[in-house]
Amino acid sequence: MNFSLSPTVILLIIAGYFALLMVVSWFTGRNANNENFFLAGRKAPWYLVAFGMIGASLSGVTFISVPGWVESTQFSYMQMVFGYLLGYLFIGLVLMPVYYKLNLTSIYTYLEQRFGQVSYKTGAAFFLLSRTIGASFRLYLVAIVLQQFVMGPFGIPFWLTVLTTIILIWIYTYRGGINTIVWTDTLQTLCMLTAVILTVIAIGNELNHPGGIFAAVSESDYSRIFFFEGGWGNSENFFKKFLAGASIAIVMTGLDQDMMQKNLACRNIKDAQKNMFWFSIVLVFANLLFLGLGALLYIYLNQNGIEMPTRIVNGEAKVASDLLYPTIAMEHLSPAIGIVFILGLIAAAYSSADSALTALTTSFCVDFLGFEKKGQTTDVDENEEVLDTPDKVNTSDENRRTRFIVHISFSALLFFVILVFWYINDQSVISELFKVAGYTYGPLLGLYFFGFFTKRNIKDRFALIVCVLAPVLTYIINMNSEAWLWGYKFDFEHLILNGLLTFIGLWLISEKGDDRG
Repeated sequence: MNFSLSPTVILLIIAGYFALLMVVSWFTGRNANNENFFLAGRKAPWYLVAFGMIGASLSGVTFISVPGWVESTQFSYMQMVFGYLLGYLFIGLVLMPVYYKLNLTSIYTYLEQRFGQVSYKTGAAFFLLSRTIGASFRLYLVAIVLQQFVMGPFGIPFWLTVLTTIILIWIYTYRGGINTIVWTDTLQTLCMLTAVILTVIAIGNELNHPGGIFAAVSESDYSRIFFFEGGWGNSENFFKKFLAGASIAIVMTGLDQDMMQKNLACRNIKDAQKNMFWFSIVLVFANLLFLGLGALLYIYLNQNGIEMPTRIVNGEAKVASDLLYPTIAMEHLSPAIGIVFILGLIAAAYSSADSALTALTTSFCVDFLGFEKKGQTTDVDENEEVLDTPDKVNTSDENRRTRFIVHISFSALLFFVILVFWYINDQSVISELFKVAGYTYGPLLGLYFFGFFTKRNIKDRFALIVCVLAPVLTYIINMNSEAWLWGYKFDFEHLILNGLLTFIGLWLISEKGDDRG
């Protein structure tokens, strides 16, 4: 039976949710200075950071794409998730102690201390590129769902849907920054997980399986996790997925200003490590939950004779697994499930995009505008006594204006990148996200591993050349691997190859010396 929600009801839900975010933003953004914006005054409770990071890690990509993946890949994605655990262990025990010891605001200032200015700017630039692409992918995915189910019926064009989404995010983050995001991410993670849990229960009740929900999933053809056959040539091979997962976790969390900025907002290294430990454990169960939802969606689809949703790409209708969850939640289950799905979807969009905007602003202000070197990561609170200190007041006002301009500029950049994706993308969004990350995060992996595990100094002026050549060579090898490597086909592990090529290139331009860091 069709229980689809009207677009007007959905808009009211979105408006109510946004109003709640604005209340949180007002309380957390009052009198916020640069230190609050960048690192929440280094006073963020670790348990809030840990819970909120789940939503930022999952994002709209996991919320929609992972359930749709289940038909073609079963639960093989969990092999990558187990690899994440190894990556998070490395982050907690190796990377974070260094970040805290050096008292970093931007993690890329480590590269300046270790190698020099060119390496530093190169690393920060690759982050800006990586996070801009990644955040745009996530918002794009959510925007196409909003367009199909909400804005489209009103005749609103896609560009206006995207613009509205970005403006709403900008409004509640531009003052408080990370100080606001620590709290809003917690709310958004709660909404996202609640939506999935309630949908799982609703579909389980509809299926009425004699063994219950768990039995329905475990007895299906979708629940296989481990794949050892086929060797390295099999894209689902456990060892390929596991190693790829570990490397993805390291670069997309440990070497990513967006994710590490939340960890650096904790009171001390012990709190940050507790955050990473609990976050990684809960994330495993959260991903299992999403995969279980995917299995239930396909079981429900098949039992009720529902056709797979499609999307028009270049004038041709193509199966859109990304739309499976929203289609069933909003058109085939109860209105209550449709409501919680919308809340979960919006939470997924905001939880990744809001922190991305803040991280991009932080990195550009610190790494390229030199806020930290000028003593501008802290400034005057609005209520602070400022008599006889006009220079301090002027600097404070200038800092806020600069940060405002940078923040709104990155918002505009995300808007234009999403529109580009709208016209060219025709593949699974989550797959494309990891492919892009493999090319743009690879140089960061090579730079940091060379810095941490060797004591050699590099000829810093050549660092940019190495970091540009490595992704190019990776792409060429990836495109020809089956012919050159006896049929071997790279999957997500091309990130490792990229990092290795960067490491080798840095070694070739290095000489013996003491570690500067």
